[in-house]
Amino acid sequence: MKCQTTLRLSIFYYFAGMKRYPFIFLFLFFLALFTGTACKSKDKTPSSENDMDAARNFIRAALDGQFTEARTYLLPDSINVNWMDIAERNFQKADAETKLGYRNASINIHGKTKVNDSTTVLIYSNTYMKNPDTLRIIKRNDKWLIDLKYLYQHSADSLANTPVLKDSIR
Repeated sequence: MKCQTTLRLSIFYYFAGMKRYPFIFLFLFFLALFTGTACKSKDKTPSSENDMDAARNFIRAALDGQFTEARTYLLPDSINVNWMDIAERNFQKADAETKLGYRNASINIHGKTKVNDSTTVLIYSNTYMKNPDTLRIIKRNDKWLIDLKYLYQHSADSLANTPVLKDSIR
């Protein structure tokens, strides 16, 4: 009889402990979760003070392969997000030497046109690839953002305006 009582008491303590500990573990989990989120800054990326700062931050993040950070400077629409996804996939597919070349590259500014108070067009290149690209920087809700659509629309427009060269093979 004593053996059964001891067994019942140990089973009781086992289940009583199991009922109590999940609450303690849940409490500790939520405490750690809230403490962790409270300590983190809501916006890890530095805010851009002006249009050139936003462009520099965006280009540097993209060259370094930090596309999550680069997306914080991107004008959030489906076309821009799609172009950014393509750029990220291309960077991931590149070999290690190419990635290192981009990371070590400097940004060269070739021209800047202030369209109005909230729009700037920037022509730049990097020292690794050396081909000029164009970005439009737009101010929305007191934040400078990059519009990638302009890069591709601008390229298409400029191709239409170039004269057609005659084929020398004929």
